[in-house]
Amino acid sequence: MELRSITKKNFFLNPANLKRPWREDYLAMFSSQWQGVTTDPDLMMIPIDDHLVHRGDGVFEVMRCVSGQIYQMEGHLQRLDRSAKAISLNLPSDYGRIRELIGKLVVTGGERDCIIKVILSRGPGGFGISPFESPLSHMYINVIRFRNLPDEYYEDGIPLVTSSIPIKKSFFANIKSCNYLPNVLMKMEAIEAGCKYSVGLDEDGFLAEGSTENVGILSADHVLKFPGFERTLSGITVNRVFQLADQLVKEDLIRGVEFARISLEEAYQAEEMFLTGTSLGVLPVVIYDGKRIGQGKPGRVYARLSGLLWKDMTENRDVLTRIDWEPGDSV
Repeated sequence: MELRSITKKNFFLNPANLKRPWREDYLAMFSSQWQGVTTDPDLMMIPIDDHLVHRGDGVFEVMRCVSGQIYQMEGHLQRLDRSAKAISLNLPSDYGRIRELIGKLVVTGGERDCIIKVILSRGPGGFGISPFESPLSHMYINVIRFRNLPDEYYEDGIPLVTSSIPIKKSFFANIKSCNYLPNVLMKMEAIEAGCKYSVGLDEDGFLAEGSTENVGILSADHVLKFPGFERTLSGITVNRVFQLADQLVKEDLIRGVEFARISLEEAYQAEEMFLTGTSLGVLPVVIYDGKRIGQGKPGRVYARLSGLLWKDMTENRDVLTRIDWEPGDSV
């Protein structure tokens, strides 16, 4: 077998000829290693010897820009700080200007509705397992075109299945680590079951979380319940939904809202069920493990929560970070 020799001179000849349509959504990237920004997907690369790549040694956050403003950026960055501290990952030198970098990168991407992914990696330094091989941590920021879920997901609801994949233990569950293999297997299992989403159970058989989503129910006695964060990631969106749900108590739509252990049987008997997440907001579940939830259609509590969250995402200045869309200095 004859192998083509790759050199600096011909490196980009082959990638330019490959058809990779999914890259049309890659709007911009910043790399602390290259100290710059690119809008060319061919250049959006990470070194193979970065421990992020071959060990999953890094942490990340995903946030959403809505109509030109970033929703809950501070909450996401605080969780990113906690995750980095939990794995003793020193913050890259550029992290001090993370807010400025994110804003300018979004403007460079050119779309007011987008997803921002920030990754902090252990950095390049060899192919061993020791984190001390890497002399410097690095930061990568990607801006990605936002594509909403199909309208029918929200209008008709979605099916959900229970995953057989064991969830992460509490220490790792509370770190937003780049090692997402259990989450990947959960998503694979859901798709192979004819669904888009699945939810895992903790070691005692209670609801935990989805592959990238938190789960909640409206119980048969009209209490809004979410699994606690002892065994799941403390979701930025679900915490906000929890706060907004106080309005539903005032309106007598629900009796109360709480973090609680939710059994499978209680979930099957729920009046309503839904998922929450950064990119999907609140998503109604109408079938769980083949069993109809409530009336088998999105309910009033889902509709009210979804409306409150959207208003929060678009009008609440306390949780929105404005971006300067006027041309300015380069990143």
